[in-house]
Amino acid sequence: MMKTKILFLLFPVLLLGVYFSVFNSEEHLAETKRLLNPIEGCVFMTVMGEQSSKDFNVYKTPDNMSLSVRDGLSWLAKAQLQNGGYGAGSHNAQHVRDPHAVPADPATTAMVATAFLRSGSTLRSGPYATNLKAAINYLLETVERVPSSSPYITDVRNTQIQSKLGQNIDAVLTAQFLANLLDRDLKGVDIKRVERCLDICISKIQSGTDSNGKQKGAGWAGVLQSGLANSALEAAQAVGADVDEEVIERSRNYQKDNYDVTTGGVKTEDGAGVMLYAVSGSVRASAKEARKAQETLDKAKKEGKLGNNENISVENLRKAGLSEEEAIAYNTSYNVYNAAKKTAQQEDVLNGFGNNGGEEFLSFLQTGESLVVNQDSDWKKWYNDMSGRILKIQNNDGSWNGHHCITSPVFCTATSVLLLTVENDIEYLNRVGE
Repeated sequence: MMKTKILFLLFPVLLLGVYFSVFNSEEHLAETKRLLNPIEGCVFMTVMGEQSSKDFNVYKTPDNMSLSVRDGLSWLAKAQLQNGGYGAGSHNAQHVRDPHAVPADPATTAMVATAFLRSGSTLRSGPYATNLKAAINYLLETVERVPSSSPYITDVRNTQIQSKLGQNIDAVLTAQFLANLLDRDLKGVDIKRVERCLDICISKIQSGTDSNGKQKGAGWAGVLQSGLANSALEAAQAVGADVDEEVIERSRNYQKDNYDVTTGGVKTEDGAGVMLYAVSGSVRASAKEARKAQETLDKAKKEGKLGNNENISVENLRKAGLSEEEAIAYNTSYNVYNAAKKTAQQEDVLNGFGNNGGEEFLSFLQTGESLVVNQDSDWKKWYNDMSGRILKIQNNDGSWNGHHCITSPVFCTATSVLLLTVENDIEYLNRVGE
């Protein structure tokens, strides 16, 4: 009888214990070590295929992903500077790996802030709400201080990111982040202020687009800056920003023209001679119109305008209701997308470039997001294999780093987290592709 009374008295305590173990798992998670023992490896050699990822998809389990992302975000939180920003460091001092020994720059801060955002942080909840809010304030204050006469949004120059990707990459990556932020409609965000800053970034990007659709002030692999700029313009347009359609069209055409559907030839002059850079831009720039071409064809089949076995062609797209000009443009994008997508995943494109750096990783991230924008399932196996090895080469402290080019552990950790959590943003990326 006494035992029964004791059990009744302890029962509420046991219930509370179950409650806290289930609903407050975040506190306990911090005491859990990652399940994977890290191996030697470079992030960028991994995504380029130079270090094999065969069968590494077995490591991409929910537990491994959760713990890896958790530790990456925790490391990034500790790497934040007092002004709320993050820095990649100087191109001339790439050996400096201490995140607190470099000045903040908008490009790196935008990547980290996007990683926090994509991982579920808001301004009012989550373990990194304070970090996200501080990073947003740094970015907004930086953009608001820029003189209207300046072609850039920051006076911090000669960063690793600028030297490798392009002088205007800060405006490009910041615009991508601000568009993503607006899409989420989070409480505590000064929407008008964010919209004004996004407009400033878009203005810098559009002013920096030459007559061919290429971004001026290109870095070593400037085609990537142009590809990311195209993505930024599309993302801004998706959240209602005023974007010049002519500039977007020029930007898309520049990217698509780097790939010849007929011959399979790739122009690599603006991509440091590296095929993957140009191909990833071609895939990204054509993804949105390729999706529209497929949707137009599918709709025409349902309405009986076309037979079920009909394929995409200029003639069929015209029968589906598009103008001659639209049909030609959508058909071209569809062909470029599908051909370039296959090329981007070929071993001879991913392998054999010798020295690999942060640009390759951005190419991989950009191509993966492109396949999501186009609602394409082909990216899945490729993503799982690469992600599995990314999980295995994470440093013990939770960070990742490159071995050269973009070596910054801050930039590499942010982009690694973005890669591992890309599926969290499927809805947003699909809206960008609409």
